[in-house]
Amino acid sequence: MACKIKKNDMVVLLAGKSKGQQGKVLKILSEKKILVEGANLVKKHVKPNPQLNQQGGIMEREAPVDISNVAIYNPITKKADRVGFKVLDDGRKARYFKSNGELIDAK
Repeated sequence: MACKIKKNDMVVLLAGKSKGQQGKVLKILSEKKILVEGANLVKKHVKPNPQLNQQGGIMEREAPVDISNVAIYNPITKKADRVGFKVLDDGRKARYFKSNGELIDAK
């Protein structure tokens, strides 16, 4: 199954404590979980590690977000949008915005 949201896509959070925030997808963890830059921040207590020259303390980092709680950001309409797939004339499969039909990535 092709994923509708990919790494480096701009997304909008639809639910949770970071609702309405925009961010770039940093990592796809599984079919259902992603990491979004600057969204769903949690405090993590970290032990110091002198071998890695890492300082201990309370760090803020992104926690995974369910993929159903994000939608891709459409820069033309400046809103969250749904994604569809269409087969181009040369046989390639491409993602497009459902609201206006614009292609997301024409590779």
